[in-house]
Amino acid sequence: MKGFDWHSDPITPKTPITGSYRNTQNVRRFFQSQCGAHFKFDRSFMTWLKAGTAKTMGDAVKEWQRRMRASAKAKS
Repeated sequence: MKGFDWHSDPITPKTPITGSYRNTQNVRRFFQSQCGAHFKFDRSFMTWLKAGTAKTMGDAVKEWQRRMRASAKAKS
């Protein structure tokens, strides 16, 4: 069975984040489509993505949005 190709396979919110996860242009396009053009990776988010706990790309979108809300709230 072929593993998930983070470079070219279609990514949906239900896509599980596996041990083979990579921050690719395909992944960046997915996040930008879900979070907006202002999406950017940062080290703490990348660490969270690769932490080894079971999660989906939809969970990752929610986490990134939560972090952005918390950051905006801290700045105000």
